[in-house]
Amino acid sequence: MVSWSGHIVPFIVTVAIWFVATGLIAWADNRERSTFSRSILIGGACGIAALIAILIASQSVSLWAIYLAFGGALMVWGWHEIGFLTGAAAGPRREPAEAGLKGARRFAQASATVIHHEVALALTALLLISLSWNAPNQIGATVFVLLFGLRLTAKINIFVGVPNSSAEMLPAHLAYLKTYFGANRMTALLAASILAILAMAGWFGSLALAAPIGSAEMVGASLLTTLCLLGALEHLFLALPFRDGMLWGWALPNRQVARNTDTRT
Repeated sequence: MVSWSGHIVPFIVTVAIWFVATGLIAWADNRERSTFSRSILIGGACGIAALIAILIASQSVSLWAIYLAFGGALMVWGWHEIGFLTGAAAGPRREPAEAGLKGARRFAQASATVIHHEVALALTALLLISLSWNAPNQIGATVFVLLFGLRLTAKINIFVGVPNSSAEMLPAHLAYLKTYFGANRMTALLAASILAILAMAGWFGSLALAAPIGSAEMVGASLLTTLCLLGALEHLFLALPFRDGMLWGWALPNRQVARNTDTRT
């Protein structure tokens, strides 16, 4: 039986946060570079506060603690995204790929553009796992690890090649990353990734349906189910002619100015 508080509300909350948070991060990372230090400072303060919130919430299985840990994990993730998209924590290589590179050398160069970010994410995941080890509420760590896995899968697919590698929300100072994208093509890896994520969503969904109505277990499983569904949707966008600006064009201030200028001329 579908529950309003146990299934519908978590779904609405997750989708709303996903949409607004993605837009805010895109807005911050597409502004003038002079604003980046302030964005990183604010993001860092929010990230540290979120880590403390996750630690506090991990000791309770109340509904408020589930939502607090969930929101905290997303704030920590947003902190890392700001660091990456501003260029503060990307990788040692910050130039286009060498022409004609293939195989291991291409992978090595591509990895060098994002390795600092990936290591930071992995260390944070280990930190959250250790903080919540044997704790009654492990939603914070689970959400972060799930986001890490979904993002890593998306990056690997883009490197291998996807039909739609549109990256409208990628800031101009990271445009060199596009040279590491694979050819525009449909691959078995992308299809398998979408199916695997949907299968995971189905598993979390079955847990949500089986849990006691209105319980913390039901809410937590519903939040994870929705994250998986959004992850599958984002991977599906890689296979369809979808433009980021269709959903988050409002969050790209520099491009809005350019669009308005083009309209007036």
